[in-house]
Amino acid sequence: MKQTVLLLGSNIDNRLELLAKAGFLIMEQIGSLIAASSIYESEPWGYDSKNPFLNQALLIKTRISPEKVLEICLSIEGQLGRTRNENGTYADRNIDIDILLYEELIICADNLEIPHPRMHQRRFCMEPLTEIAPNWVVPTFQKTTSQVLALCSDPSKISILNA
Repeated sequence: MKQTVLLLGSNIDNRLELLAKAGFLIMEQIGSLIAASSIYESEPWGYDSKNPFLNQALLIKTRISPEKVLEICLSIEGQLGRTRNENGTYADRNIDIDILLYEELIICADNLEIPHPRMHQRRFCMEPLTEIAPNWVVPTFQKTTSQVLALCSDPSKISILNA
């Protein structure tokens, strides 16, 4: 069995319901849940929008390869109504599922980069990740997630959702 961390995000439609549905489908199709972070709320990163995001990190135990995990994540996004921008720019989205880490693997392929190449720049990634896996060593930095979070220069304010 392998371990992977996925980050869920949503900033339109029923955000809480979409995170829950995505989590259910992930457990049904990818593997069993080891840990789930709190749900965090943050302003959009990399573009302007009036719609704040909800994010949650999930630590999953799986037998599935990273490439297949990506394929399933994209399929789940589609099942939940996600349509991607053709030009690849950031935009509001009802669901987003990113692979942050998969074991200690480093993968640099056209369609898949693990560890996620921008997670260290994003407080909304690092806070929930560190909550559930504070001692996981990020192989591209040879530092724990806690250490990477301490180095994160993202000034964004994020907060745990009190639902």
